[in-house]
Amino acid sequence: MSARTSPTARRRRLAAELRRLRKGAGYTREQVARHVGCAPVTISRIESAQSGARPGEVALMLDLYGVPADQREALLSMARDARKRGWWHQYGRAVPDWFQVYVGLEAEAWAISSYEPEVVPGLLQTEDYARALMRADPAGATEGEIERRVAVRLGRQALLDREDALRLRVVLGEAALRRPAGGPATMREQLRRLIDLSYRENVSLSVLPFAAGAPSAVHGGFHILLFPDAADPDIVYVEYRTGSLYLEKQSDLDTYTLMFDHLGSRALTPDESRSFITDVLKELSE
Repeated sequence: MSARTSPTARRRRLAAELRRLRKGAGYTREQVARHVGCAPVTISRIESAQSGARPGEVALMLDLYGVPADQREALLSMARDARKRGWWHQYGRAVPDWFQVYVGLEAEAWAISSYEPEVVPGLLQTEDYARALMRADPAGATEGEIERRVAVRLGRQALLDREDALRLRVVLGEAALRRPAGGPATMREQLRRLIDLSYRENVSLSVLPFAAGAPSAVHGGFHILLFPDAADPDIVYVEYRTGSLYLEKQSDLDTYTLMFDHLGSRALTPDESRSFITDVLKELSE
């Protein structure tokens, strides 16, 4: 998929616009549902981007809201785009529904700030490291499922190589460098990969060493996604075992941005981090 054409982002933008139009026209979700011929919960899911709207449903909503022809066609086009399948759909159930949303948003972002205390972020993983993590998952998966998940993870990394490359800032806990995954050879390859990526202009990698102490008020990893279009609000993504949270409130964004900046201030500089990773690699090679 080319940059800036994620159907997930289109669905999110359409949802926000339909919600704005409904409120501006003074209708409740129940009234809209009766006009469209669906349950109120369907309208709620459409307006929160949890479900995609069929173009026919959107047309009925726009009729009710009295939307002018030029704006109407733009929104119907957006509705059609939002129903297209992302490249990751070819891998079927290898990508859980809750993570498909993130993959789509990630494809639309121009910058991401990630804090990962325990593992290397997916966008920076080698194939063998990714495979080792998936094989260690206690939930279990067939080799076929694992290979499809690895393919999706590697496919996501194309964002770092596209013409308008994603700008990625990472604060990485020292534990991620030292916790073995797949054996010494796999870890050495992964550490070399991190060193190579650290030279890229669009990648900033900072290590938070054990010596910096425990990060206060931060209990796990998170990702802050920034979007190029003002119509797409920035978002915080927090993943847990069986799902994820998407935080869009400005207060949440401010809180997580402050936490990321705090972590970054305690982490090593990119140059110091490169040297630190090189030292860990030497230890593994002895």
